[in-house]
Amino acid sequence: VQLQAFGGGLVQTGGSLRLSCVHSGRTFSIYSLGWFRQALGKEREFVTAISRAGGRTAYADSVKGRFTISRDNAKNTVYLQMNSLKVEDTGVYYCAADSGGELFYTPREAREYDFWGRETLVTVSS
Repeated sequence: VQLQAFGGGLVQTGGSLRLSCVHSGRTFSIYSLGWFRQALGKEREFVTAISRAGGRTAYADSVKGRFTISRDNAKNTVYLQMNSLKVEDTGVYYCAADSGGELFYTPREAREYDFWGRETLVTVSS
């Protein structure tokens, strides 16, 4: 399983970005998917997750109401729409896939994920 994230870049405070993460393989629909991020000098933190069935999502309090996760199983892709970006959203973003959860489970812990994609850098300037 390979995951590749795209869409990072430089944006001003209040702007928007959409990250994409493409999964290679034919079993995309069996995975719960998540996004994590890591700021310089800080630990990796949970951002959001979406269940295998796609009907349930979870968000970190810091991004609720601003970020939206979605998935398109036909395109083997998970998206992270980020609006109203803040300087503190700056960091490297990772997508991850978990094959072990229940249909509507949204894993929040990094240790629950089996596969990780390469990072994409998001920089929000003031």
